[in-house]
Amino acid sequence: MFKVRLFCAAGMSTSLLVSKMKEAAKEMGLDADIEAMAEAKMASEIDGIDAVLLGPQIRYKLNEAKKVCEPKQVPVDVIPMTDYGTMNGKNVLNFALKLAGK
Repeated sequence: MFKVRLFCAAGMSTSLLVSKMKEAAKEMGLDADIEAMAEAKMASEIDGIDAVLLGPQIRYKLNEAKKVCEPKQVPVDVIPMTDYGTMNGKNVLNFALKLAGK
């Protein structure tokens, strides 16, 4: 199972994108566990996760997120603004897969 967590300011704005990513995973035949949550929960929610994605609105927290994720060997990056803005779940899922080396 491929596990991805999306973090944003409150965990709300990424919810639609999560739905689109789940649809894309289903179309690809990929067993995926994808959830969105508030950035404040990151430290307690990344054990066993394959990739962490940040919403573009908190891109300024990338260095802080790396300090949390890298010791646990969880890759982290910011969702590309174009894909986030268009809610392109397939592109974001592929971005997460590439980030995780899968």
